Amino acid sequence: MSCFTVGVAGGTGSGKTTLTRALLDRFSGQSSVVFMDNYYKDQSHLTWDERVVTNYDAPEAFDVELMAEHLRQLRAGQAIDCPVYNFAEHNRAAETVRVEPSPVLVVEGILLFALPELTEQLDLKLFVDTDADVRILRRIQRDVVERGRSLASVEEQYLKTVKPMHELYVDPSKRSADLIIPEGGRNIVALDTLINRIEREVS
Repeated sequence: MSCFTVGVAGGTGSGKTTLTRALLDRFSGQSSVVFMDNYYKDQSHLTWDERVVTNYDAPEAFDVELMAEHLRQLRAGQAIDCPVYNFAEHNRAAETVRVEPSPVLVVEGILLFALPELTEQLDLKLFVDTDADVRILRRIQRDVVERGRSLASVEEQYLKTVKPMHELYVDPSKRSADLIIPEGGRNIVALDTLINRIEREVS
């Protein structure tokens, strides 16, 4: 099975997941997805206090070797058992999720284009570019409502690690993108263009 691999990167709250879901909806039955968020390193050996202060926006937070191997397996037509990350516990969960190979593989993550081991496996690289004010508001909404975190902890993390790491790693990585898309999945013109391109590759 041939596999066309689409990478979706961008800052936290930029609209990556909206774009990813739009692509998965369009290629339903033909697509699989891998989220970089699930490849945070296992932290079972750390105390709660140590896990809470981990810099989750730095390359060192991710199990890049495992993710790269899983991408190679999917591109070779092999299924994987993808790890699951528990954001409330700040640790990898015990269960895994089976991901089957498919003609279209969508890979999403903030540092996807900052790590050559991952970038080299992508056929099409999309960077979602959104204003910083919009991104932080979305981040607060997601982390407080969906992940059960306090507003104070989200604000502290944003100022200490999210913003500095975005400026150091994420924003510069857009130079590796094939396309820079303002507003991600809400950009209908860009989405139509992407769908047409992917359709040509998998037809």
